[in-house]
Amino acid sequence: MTDLRSALKRYLSMRQGLGYKYRKQARDLGDFVSFMEARKATTITTKLALAWATLPPRSSVSSAMRLTVVRGFARHVASMDPKTQIPPTGIFPQWKRPNPYIYSDEEIDALLAAALALPPMDGLRRWTYHHLFGLIAVTGMRLSEATGLQRSDVDLKEGVLAVRQTKFGKSRLLPLHPTTRAALHRYAERRDRHLGSRCGPNFFVTERGCPLVKYYVHPVFLRLSREIGLRRPGDSSGPRVHDLRHTFAMRTLLGWYREGKDVKQSLPALSTYLGHTCVQHTYWYLSACPDLMQEAVRRLDRRWEVKP
Repeated sequence: MTDLRSALKRYLSMRQGLGYKYRKQARDLGDFVSFMEARKATTITTKLALAWATLPPRSSVSSAMRLTVVRGFARHVASMDPKTQIPPTGIFPQWKRPNPYIYSDEEIDALLAAALALPPMDGLRRWTYHHLFGLIAVTGMRLSEATGLQRSDVDLKEGVLAVRQTKFGKSRLLPLHPTTRAALHRYAERRDRHLGSRCGPNFFVTERGCPLVKYYVHPVFLRLSREIGLRRPGDSSGPRVHDLRHTFAMRTLLGWYREGKDVKQSLPALSTYLGHTCVQHTYWYLSACPDLMQEAVRRLDRRWEVKP
């Protein structure tokens, strides 16, 4: 085992020990160390890091993300090998987080209706996608969190979901609205009737009872979004499943503003509900939605209005 590979093992152990899943980054860094070993290089340099990050086929965005992963590893290695070069920032154009797509009620209704039309009409598949997309829309869960739910995580008697060990190793409890609880109860009954003894531990399952993974979900979502006009055939970008989560967050914040609530005081509750690691991630929504900015400006205008 080379010194770099030993350092990588320690680095990954440290990152994952802090609660980061770090799976893709681990694969990328393993590939980077193999790249270094193939060139018999024992010291990380900016030139080598850049050569690896820009291996084809790569876009400037993906190359920048790969270089960022190496930069973190290089900082760790530099504490043991002072000859290590830490790739500087600013080599690639700065990545900007895209503005979220905010679904209208009509678009969400159309998506859920289209899911119910999925074949086979006597199967479970259409009900699974109908309830999966509906649950994300009304709770703001991440897709991976919804597909990862176990039957034991869904307490339909108390109306609470247990979201366990998700992004950054965080867990949380999500209370459900009575209508959501009733909808999930109907799905669970239909799933159990359909599968019988083949029922496994997962809450959302495929037609044959296998775990529903996100790689199955994206093609179905693309098909449905094209059917209802959210995307045109061949579009490489457009509304995503994740934008249902953004829509939930935006609507919650807009509702608080319009009800006159203290948004600053309430924001940590939303941050916790969404499973953000820190409240700053939730603050992003305030700058990402024009409607939210307008509501914030109106509130400031009212606060500083000079009365005669």
